[in-house]
Amino acid sequence: MPNLSSILKSEISRIARRELRDEVATLRKSVSQHRTALATAKKVIADLQRRMRALERKPKVSAVAGEPKDGRKHRYSAQRLAAHRAKIGLSAKDYGRLIGVSGLSIYKWEAGGTRPRQKQLEALATVRGIS
Repeated sequence: MPNLSSILKSEISRIARRELRDEVATLRKSVSQHRTALATAKKVIADLQRRMRALERKPKVSAVAGEPKDGRKHRYSAQRLAAHRAKIGLSAKDYGRLIGVSGLSIYKWEAGGTRPRQKQLEALATVRGIS
């Protein structure tokens, strides 16, 4: 016949295992929810960091876009640019050096394929004053 203490010990361990199983199940559920929340938070942080880098890369636009610094508007014409370059007798490469751009940019501006930016328009106005 089994001893009363061994029966009591086995019964206590059985009840303890059942209680622990319930507690562990609750903890597992909680850990799972925390992991899901953590993964979501990491995704949000990564998205926000990506957006922040994209905003940092964007050029900063002045309050009045397209206005020259000195207040005067500079007119641009591809034909006038070609005529002025021919008048002063410079190659596209040399003319580009005066403005701070490549010779290919000068060719494209003269052909009408592209338009110079505001900074280059100001440099063109300065170079036009040379002649």
